Amino acid sequence: MKLFAPLQMGLMMLVLMTLAALPVVAAEPVNVSADDFTIDQNNNNATFSGNVVITRTGLSLWADKVVVLYGSGGQSDIDSLTATGNVRIKTDSQDATGAKATFDPDTLILKLSGNVTVVNAQGRLNGPELTINLATNSSVFKGSEGGRVTGVFTPQ
Repeated sequence: MKLFAPLQMGLMMLVLMTLAALPVVAAEPVNVSADDFTIDQNNNNATFSGNVVITRTGLSLWADKVVVLYGSGGQSDIDSLTATGNVRIKTDSQDATGAKATFDPDTLILKLSGNVTVVNAQGRLNGPELTINLATNSSVFKGSEGGRVTGVFTPQ
């Protein structure tokens, strides 16, 4: 089925609105670039693939693929955003990498998993999974399946 340009733009806006839920300056543009953009109406998702770069002031995300799932309410009913493959999330104060990142706009929970490394001015942490609650500004770095959280800290 051939999609019309207005529908494609509407779904693009859906992706951008999802990213806009991240805590940064309101009404600021989100820039997205990728090798491909695909919409699958039957499965309620939109996919950016190939060298995906998403930026806003103070926040950049890189990944091989980013998939946005939306619910039965259509474009304004975002269920999740998932980035996979060489995921990197950089803010002004830290740089995090992992294999997969998921974001739930309802709970404002961001999870980064798969050999996670976080680097900032205070040091470096490594572990299997990092969960950040953007609503409460709290983080949990945990080990799983025999993996441990390790770190190197630089005294200030």
